[in-house]
Amino acid sequence: VQLQASGGGLVQAGGSLRLSCAASGRTFSAYNMGWFRQAPGKEREFVAAISRSGENTYYTDSVKGRFTISRDNAKNTVYLQMNSLKREDTAVYYCASGAPLVQIATIKGYMYWGQGTQVTVSS
Repeated sequence: VQLQASGGGLVQAGGSLRLSCAASGRTFSAYNMGWFRQAPGKEREFVAAISRSGENTYYTDSVKGRFTISRDNAKNTVYLQMNSLKREDTAVYYCASGAPLVQIATIKGYMYWGQGTQVTVSS
């Protein structure tokens, strides 16, 4: 599985961005998908995840109510809609796939990772 993240950029605080992650292969719908981020000097952290069917979603507390994860299995793509962005959301955002449901919010649970896309929020 190859993952290609896109959609990052520079945005003012309070603005919005939508990240996309396109996956190769015909088994996209078989995988739980996640978004993680890593800010300069910090460890990579969980942001959001979505189950294979899209029925269940999970978020870290700091983005609840602002970010929405979704997927389109017909397009082999997972999205992260980010609204009301804050400076502390500045990071490289990575998509990942392949975690079992019990590890869907953990880094070690994921088998495949995309290359990352930079999100910079200015004040």
